[in-house]
Amino acid sequence: MKNNLFSIGPFTIHGYGLMMALAILTAYFMVEYRGKKRGLDEDRLFRLALCAVLSGFLGSKLLYLLTRLPDLIAEPSIFWDCLADGWVVYGSIIGGILGAWIYCRKSGLPFLKTFDLVVPSLALAQGIGRIGCLLAGCCYGIPVSADNPIAIVFPDSSFAPSGVPLLPTQIISSGLNFLHFGVLMLLSGRLKKDGQLAGCYLIFYSVGRFVLEFYRGDLIRGKVGTLSTSQFISIFMCLIGVFLLFFLSRFQKNPETSGQKPDAALD
Repeated sequence: MKNNLFSIGPFTIHGYGLMMALAILTAYFMVEYRGKKRGLDEDRLFRLALCAVLSGFLGSKLLYLLTRLPDLIAEPSIFWDCLADGWVVYGSIIGGILGAWIYCRKSGLPFLKTFDLVVPSLALAQGIGRIGCLLAGCCYGIPVSADNPIAIVFPDSSFAPSGVPLLPTQIISSGLNFLHFGVLMLLSGRLKKDGQLAGCYLIFYSVGRFVLEFYRGDLIRGKVGTLSTSQFISIFMCLIGVFLLFFLSRFQKNPETSGQKPDAALD
């Protein structure tokens, strides 16, 4: 795969960075499109997206640094290298959700409705982002036999071992995320309780990520016991998703019976 796509003067366009930018823009326009249909103001959507993206980047980097903490303690001089390279998807998810929650609290937006609005776009962005991982050669899979029909070989990568047939975990992950996006869009009109679509997102993603982690070949991902950091987080994300999907509605008041007016902005 090729990460350095082309150069314009002294500037080089990297595949990973380009895919990340496309992922963010595509997710934003999808949220904007769905938000307009629900009567949400464009300016509020933009501020929501800005808060989520910035906190997502921060969370992704912080979680990566945590996975490298033993190495950083042993060799503090690698801090700047860690700061320049390496991200953890779960960190961006957690950070983005936290940033969106803070914005919703400050702006008066209903968080669960907003969460449901955003999650299909998250899955779509992750599908595009994993194409960037493929181009860069990061997040690669375990070695497989050369005659494996789905094996891929990186001729010259800064991350993946060059010339070794590998399981294409980036392609598998990207495909699962695009499928995830389609399923969430189908469910978005069928699930009526606030937070249920968000619960589906957390369940589907965490289960898929937990399984796929067994087939990842990159070793610098952190461990909690016998589990990778992402597998450990997946367990809790799945439990939160189950709560949102099946149990949260028992604690929610029905606006029609409680005398409260429903929030028209996201209905």
